[in-house]
Amino acid sequence: MPTISSESPTDTTSAPNRLAETLPFLRRYARAATGSQTSGDALVRATLEAALEDPVTHEQISASPVGLFRAFTAMWSSVDPQADTSSEALAQLTVSQLARVPSFARQALLLNQLEDFTLGETAEILGVSEDEAGDLVNEALDDISREAPARVLIIEDEPLIASHLEDIVRQSGHEIVGNATTAGEARVLYDQHRPTLVLSDVQLADGSSGIDAVDAILRIETVPVIFITGFPQKFLTGGGHEPAFLITKPFREDTVKTTISQALFFGANLVE
Repeated sequence: MPTISSESPTDTTSAPNRLAETLPFLRRYARAATGSQTSGDALVRATLEAALEDPVTHEQISASPVGLFRAFTAMWSSVDPQADTSSEALAQLTVSQLARVPSFARQALLLNQLEDFTLGETAEILGVSEDEAGDLVNEALDDISREAPARVLIIEDEPLIASHLEDIVRQSGHEIVGNATTAGEARVLYDQHRPTLVLSDVQLADGSSGIDAVDAILRIETVPVIFITGFPQKFLTGGGHEPAFLITKPFREDTVKTTISQALFFGANLVE
């Protein structure tokens, strides 16, 4: 996530503004961690509901991004999928949705590689030591190295970005079935190759939309999709159908590899 400083004597960002800036990225993490927009957003809402009722939690989530993510982690770990809940946000979730919790190692990896928290910050969020956080990240990376290869369709109209993505995908042990620069090309390549994962930009060369391209594909078959965009906040509002997996441009290789692994881990639709 973009660096958002904790409150300090020289920090001019107010707590409400800092919280508003951080919330979209908590939604991204929550969706990636649960594999679902519905589950992730509901858990974020439940965290905010808890903060309204508890001054200590409210102070924690307002203090810094680490505090907000730590409060979310505490909320998530406290949920019993078999128990009734009075939280309006959690009441909509099914037992199966709440039970789909990835390993602690994957949570550490997402915090460190997707949201760009340091190992020390990741440790604080998860309530472990920094050494333990490092071990968890390495454990998740070992899991990724043993994953079965996927067949990947890239939808990206910028040649340099497309080439970079291709290199990352191949380095991760996956196969590129094609690169589309328009929504029409994406549909043709999908019909020809039936990929098992799609990486898609939002705005394409001919003015067409990667969102439309993905929607057309998902009407045929459910396939994991990752959107890549320079404007992530537009897709992390918590309203309507939004991506479960989202990478911000410019991106780091480790971020792409981690998100690919998480999308394949769930094998989930990008929206619910």
